[in-house]
Amino acid sequence: MPSDIFVVGGGVAGLTLARDLALGGRRVHVIEREDRTGGQVTALDVEAHQLDAAAESFATRTTAVSALIAELGLSDRVVMPLDAPAWIYREDGTALPLPATGLLGVPSSPFAADVRASIGVAGAARAWADRVLPRRVGADATTFGDLVTARMGRRVTERLVGPITRGVHSAEPDALPIAAAHPALAGLVTDKRSLARAIREVRRIAPAGSAVASLCGGMHTLPIALAASAVEAGVDLHRGTVATEISASSVTFDGRTHHGEVVMAAPPAGAPTRNVTLVTVVASARAWQSAPRGTGVLVTRGAPGVSARALTHVSAKWEWVARAFEGKQVVRLSYDGATPEPLAKGVNDAALLMGSAPEAIHTVLERRWARATPLAEADRGTIRWVGEAASGTGLAAVVAHARRTATEMLASSK
Repeated sequence: MPSDIFVVGGGVAGLTLARDLALGGRRVHVIEREDRTGGQVTALDVEAHQLDAAAESFATRTTAVSALIAELGLSDRVVMPLDAPAWIYREDGTALPLPATGLLGVPSSPFAADVRASIGVAGAARAWADRVLPRRVGADATTFGDLVTARMGRRVTERLVGPITRGVHSAEPDALPIAAAHPALAGLVTDKRSLARAIREVRRIAPAGSAVASLCGGMHTLPIALAASAVEAGVDLHRGTVATEISASSVTFDGRTHHGEVVMAAPPAGAPTRNVTLVTVVASARAWQSAPRGTGVLVTRGAPGVSARALTHVSAKWEWVARAFEGKQVVRLSYDGATPEPLAKGVNDAALLMGSAPEAIHTVLERRWARATPLAEADRGTIRWVGEAASGTGLAAVVAHARRTATEMLASSK
């Protein structure tokens, strides 16, 4: 008879893994130290409403999250964002709309007017050279930044790609694996002999519609439904419980040691993390009502007078938020590290990035997170891992990796 499985951590990764394992016939226990599940996919109380305290959308380039949402009966709550581009705040203090046809800032048409406005004619010419460079150029790249720089030049990497990878993946281009940008990208570049042509193919095969989606009421409603479904499938959920003495075959909690297969779904004490600070601002601002910066602003490194790496115009991006905060504007700013005086910085940066100061500030809230950093397989020891430390950032990556892991574990137990 297969042994029990103990999942340490009740975030989205741990719950997804546990649910799939239980549906596959295994006895599963989830040990979560907090009194709630969901990890960083949780709610932030803002005035009389609940917004997302961290993840506020999921990537639609794969079906990983949408399939899980369908299984949970939440498909009718899926919502799309405002159909408007984000903007880039540049190192010269000006702001421009993000070029429309690309992948994480990489242009598929380097001489398009919006691309030339961002990187100049010289930068566009260097990017266009990608079409005639030998296939071997960039073939040995290990990161997205290395690949883009080799094929299209440093201006594309610094002015277009960098603000997006920092805003979306919380990573520098030169630290982002190529597969994290798109799983098929490296192969497509080789096949198409051009990064621009590969990007066009990625866009051609991508699902129609927006690159991201969310749930009406917020992504924090996902782990609530996920936990309920996991329990219904037979998962034993231990909230408010600390796991200690963790190994691949045993874990101690509730005063005794339990033996079985152990999976880490949360970084243990002492594991490497990176700090992120999120500041939510609710304001009255007539000039912001027309969404002058689309769905938000991504900040180029070295841009003057601003500390945030990104701003999301939440009430413009999501219609349900606009309805909830009728007459008010909601923006959220992202900062790397434990930012000093984040509330004051949030108000100042919001005015700068939105292009005008609000008439009144109603609420300013701060939330700090310690995000897991990717662990090399050699650093994970003999214990299986799911979650950001193993999959990389983003709900799509986290859910897909957790489900693959469950499939592997079920197959190995037959």
